[in-house]
Amino acid sequence: MTRTELRQQLLGARDCEAAVASLADFFATHALAFGHGTDNAGDEAFWVLRHVQRWRDDVDWGAPPGRDLALAALDLAVQRVESRKPLAYLTGEAWFAGLRFAVDERVLVPRSPLAEVIEREFAPWCSVRPGDRVLEIGTGSGCIAIAVAHYCVDVVVDATDVSAGALEVAAENVARYGLGERVRLHRADLFPPTDVLYRVIVSNPPYVSAREMAELPPEYRHEPEVALVGGESGFEPAERILRGALPRLAEGGCVFVEVGGGAEAFAEAHPRLPATWLTFERGGDGVFVLTAAELEEFLRAD
Repeated sequence: MTRTELRQQLLGARDCEAAVASLADFFATHALAFGHGTDNAGDEAFWVLRHVQRWRDDVDWGAPPGRDLALAALDLAVQRVESRKPLAYLTGEAWFAGLRFAVDERVLVPRSPLAEVIEREFAPWCSVRPGDRVLEIGTGSGCIAIAVAHYCVDVVVDATDVSAGALEVAAENVARYGLGERVRLHRADLFPPTDVLYRVIVSNPPYVSAREMAELPPEYRHEPEVALVGGESGFEPAERILRGALPRLAEGGCVFVEVGGGAEAFAEAHPRLPATWLTFERGGDGVFVLTAAELEEFLRAD
């Protein structure tokens, strides 16, 4: 489908559902890669239309979108195809754990299945209580740290990142949710310079190998490489987290680490790791959890 054909279909759409279908066909025609907030052309098309509608609740879905909104959706869809940028960067927003975040090319687009873990307050693997401390390593936009503070009542979160630009985005999002008292940002390589003990350490660190990075679709090359590439193997940050976490964990604490599609390779590289690999209702994989006791056992044997 060409831009001209899409324009004609959007302007002639009988209702919003038909407009979404036309946008989805346009995306499918141009073989886009998804995975930055959606995993298919239909959901991406819905996002485009709802964005230009400003996510209003009073939209009549059974009516045509209207000329101005149709042309705005056309422009955004064409930008998506021509730039191959993730839609989140074009709109400046993304969602995680039901919360909206500002994003740009200084940070990864939020998409971790850890959202389900956070929404359950880390249960049943760890019991988080008011006053507990949580550490998030590699915060990027701040979405994980902010979601933890949102769902876990009166928990204080330390969040680290090596990127000054990422921390600027995270600070904007912390301010948006009024969580400056409970989410504390640190520029640090993995662990902050504190002697605090944490009930939970959680991280979605870089886990793509240098070879894999070169093979990713164009959409991923708009994201900061420092947030994607985890060294030659892809697992160096995750391994460093495991080596450094134990003295920072409170009694009964847990470590949650995401290694994405490298889960099988990571498990093969660490066959004695007594990890529990999590399953998710809304999709996603590659997340494991270790209790402090299990981590101590692994480090002693490694």
